[in-house]
Amino acid sequence: MQLPSTLLENAVAEFAKLPGIGKKTALRLVLHLLKQDQEITQHFSEVLKKMRKEIQFCQKCFNISDGSICSICANSGRQKNTICVVENIRDVIAIENTQQYHGKYHVLGGIISPMDGIGPAQLKIEPLIQRLSAGGVNEVIMALSATMEGDTTAFYIFKRMQQEGLHYLRCSTIARGVSVGDELEYADEVTLGRSIIQRVPYDQPALR
Repeated sequence: MQLPSTLLENAVAEFAKLPGIGKKTALRLVLHLLKQDQEITQHFSEVLKKMRKEIQFCQKCFNISDGSICSICANSGRQKNTICVVENIRDVIAIENTQQYHGKYHVLGGIISPMDGIGPAQLKIEPLIQRLSAGGVNEVIMALSATMEGDTTAFYIFKRMQQEGLHYLRCSTIARGVSVGDELEYADEVTLGRSIIQRVPYDQPALR
């Protein structure tokens, strides 16, 4: 892509590094910024710099936060006896958008993946065990990806809980099955099989 300005080319190259952004989309974004008043683009850059410099990770759950403790952990109205274990911050946002969960979270920062060189030591698993050992928690919800890596991570955490004598805690996982709107013939066998095993009474339909 030939551009008339090296400065423009550098800006496009940086935008193109963002996930899902190609060179054409990056160029469109940069040209849009060039059309704006200088104050607007200046504010845009300052917001990004401030976010990158000042954003923190919650000392309790490792969610993103403006302070040392995130708004969810600091919320006294949340259920303290339930912890939902997730892979990353995007999962927290996704679950919060459902407005169906009112407990606390624990962000692992990834899942066990030997192929990628990620083991238990690289994740926030031990801080989770410490939180559980401190007491006050009745249930741990494993809300991890329905993949071999996700299942491996959940099993590892479960075994660590057993090793630490946390047998009394209820350990559950999010339900897996056919998505709303899907046709059975297009569902893979594992998903369909789990849907059959985890079936619910007809007086509790999924759309209720």
